[in-house]
Amino acid sequence: MTKIQAKVTLVGAGPGDPDLITLKGIKAIASADVILYDALVNESLLEHAPANATKIYVGKRAERLSTSQDYINQLLVDYALTHGHVVRLKGGDPFVFGRGGEELDYVRQYGIETAVVPGISSSVGLSGLQQIPLTYRGIAESFWVITGSTTEGHISADLYTAVNTDATVVVLMGFSKLKEIVKLYQQAGRGDLPIALIQNGSLANEKLVMGRIDNIVTAAEESLVGVPAIIIIGEVVAKHQEFNKLRQELVSISH
Repeated sequence: MTKIQAKVTLVGAGPGDPDLITLKGIKAIASADVILYDALVNESLLEHAPANATKIYVGKRAERLSTSQDYINQLLVDYALTHGHVVRLKGGDPFVFGRGGEELDYVRQYGIETAVVPGISSSVGLSGLQQIPLTYRGIAESFWVITGSTTEGHISADLYTAVNTDATVVVLMGFSKLKEIVKLYQQAGRGDLPIALIQNGSLANEKLVMGRIDNIVTAAEESLVGVPAIIIIGEVVAKHQEFNKLRQELVSISH
């Protein structure tokens, strides 16, 4: 009887478009005995798995019923010990608000081999696809990637610091906090700062809304933008080739 080689590999699936996963990620999927995949993972990637591989959806989405992290951690261990190679397929990159570190900490307690295949995070991938540079000489020397909401449901404390910098700020999982974020920037006297919202980035139904802090809430409501969406705040947003055109349209909407 062949001894089971327990292993867990965290694989970043990228921001949505299945073509944006790495070749190494595809190879990991192709060698999996079990795949635990998230809500934001394009399910077409599962076609690369062996026909007899067990595929389990463990999606977590904001404001919806979701699989608990503790349960996912236990599944990783149980399937690794009983089946062999478990691929944990996660949207974006496993270590950018993907709780990849927590999962590795748990799995390692059981002496299980672990590996990581990085993925393209939506924080850098979606801005790139929209040709919005996160850094630009003379405009932004750095960029911050911040969660929009903490475990307790509060706006991240880091945003209170970021609002006073010239850094580009990318907010993930923060669309539900858009009005609070806007208010924070307005209180800092930065109502004219460019901002972009990208929903379903990299997919066929992608939606982009751009404007200024002062009018972005109205623009979002008019455009019916919703989750999942990332927020990009900073002067670099104005580098988008359509920014000035869209800004003029927003002015007419607000009037």
